[in-house]
Amino acid sequence: MWALPRLLPRRPAPSPYFQPSGSRRSVNPKPTGKDFCGVITEQFTVKNRETLTSGHPATMNIFRLTGDLSHLAAIIILLLKIWKTRSCAGISGKSQILFALVFTTRYLDLLTSFISLYNSSMKVIYIGCSYATVYLIYMKFRATYDGNHDSFRVEFLVVPVGGLAVLINHDFSPLEILWTFSIYLESVAILPQLFMISKTGEAETITTHYLFCLGLYRALYLFNWIWRFYFEGFFDMIAIVAGVVQTVLYCDFFYLYVTKVLKGKKLSLPA
Repeated sequence: MWALPRLLPRRPAPSPYFQPSGSRRSVNPKPTGKDFCGVITEQFTVKNRETLTSGHPATMNIFRLTGDLSHLAAIIILLLKIWKTRSCAGISGKSQILFALVFTTRYLDLLTSFISLYNSSMKVIYIGCSYATVYLIYMKFRATYDGNHDSFRVEFLVVPVGGLAVLINHDFSPLEILWTFSIYLESVAILPQLFMISKTGEAETITTHYLFCLGLYRALYLFNWIWRFYFEGFFDMIAIVAGVVQTVLYCDFFYLYVTKVLKGKKLSLPA
């Protein structure tokens, strides 16, 4: 098993802020020669990290704040779309199941630690909304669910991602592996939705707004990581690489959204 070394040793600290992208609840000191050598010669375990000083809470910045709001907006848009239209047409139930799995495996620390009321509340909201969406799709409005076009083989995502999480992580412990699994899985969880749109050849405008907000949240978090690296010394290779992959998957959609949807046209693709 490979434990991916961090460029900077982490200094965990409870943060009053919610980090939906999965950014770890810690920050790093600015790198020094001693720090760098320490990373090369010594692998930090969770226990090691917990013994480091913890007086450096992650601070909020404009990119994280707008990213969080964009992510929350995406979820609200999706739930309102399904509830108001009484239909889940055009929505991939498989993507929503993957997102529910992402939040469940990422926020297991709700059972072991408390950071703040805001932090815990937001985690519960994300988990609750994800399962509420799955319920609406597969139970309440099942008759409107287009299972014929939602045919992406999710096992081709879950199994490789699970194996990668076991092989490449920061620490070989159950919670850390599950956290890593959630980061990897989130980066590809939207694929069934994009695959469904490619099969139907079109998407409702409200669905494109949902996807845009979801992609925007991840793009904003790339800037958040750059900000945190320069101002907090924070660097997490697993989260950053997964975030880049996820953002790249949205690039074609962003182009179509800007050139069609924002001009009042319906997003349509060659069938």
